[in-house]
Amino acid sequence: MPTILRIDGYRFFFYSNESNEPLHIHIEKGDAIAKVWLDPEIVPVYFINYTKKEERDIMKVISLNIVILKEKWHEYFDK
Repeated sequence: MPTILRIDGYRFFFYSNESNEPLHIHIEKGDAIAKVWLDPEIVPVYFINYTKKEERDIMKVISLNIVILKEKWHEYFDK
């Protein structure tokens, strides 16, 4: 489970066995989890145990870091 970012207590990561899925990122903080597609556009798959504000915060972090998230995905899975 490579961790890509840690911001404001959120951990942004992907599972190493998910290369067969579209490009995406998982997010966790405490007992809350989320999954967001990154390509062709940023689209939430699910948010569990996050407030609406936290969901907005996560989507903002993803938008601001989309280049690095995509780069890290490709670095890992395109070996």
